[in-house]
Amino acid sequence: MTATGTFGLSSEARNLHWLLSNLVEEVPGVRSVAVVSSDGLLLLSSDPAHNAAAATTERPEGPKGSSADLATIVSGIGSLTIGAARLMDGGAVKQTMVAMEEGSVFVMSISDGSLLGVHATPDCDMSVVAYHMALFVGRAGHVLTPELRSELRTSMEESAQ
Repeated sequence: MTATGTFGLSSEARNLHWLLSNLVEEVPGVRSVAVVSSDGLLLLSSDPAHNAAAATTERPEGPKGSSADLATIVSGIGSLTIGAARLMDGGAVKQTMVAMEEGSVFVMSISDGSLLGVHATPDCDMSVVAYHMALFVGRAGHVLTPELRSELRTSMEESAQ
């Protein structure tokens, strides 16, 4: 895949872009998706402004229409639930889901503190969204190395300019 947003990236980075695009396009009710590093930086996004290979313009917009907003929300929810798990001696947080009147937010751990966040419609099938998120995590977790995270950060910074 050599779409505009992935040209010049390594095969691992292109594969992650493809996996993210698949998640957005294949799962009914998914509005937007973001992959966030352990320090809260956006690594991958379904926002067309950040990733031309991902979501189409006919999809409903994510929070405030910005992948940066979703990344902030995902990072905050991740941090809050990790803190809660420590206080309760609950072990590692695997998944968090917030159901709202007008949508849902799902957050799932990937690896080394990285998180996958999904903003979905209120009528989405939560089990289907969670299942596809788990597939993404299973496929992406082992390749999301420090080198690849650095490459993805650089790519996001360049596309923002």
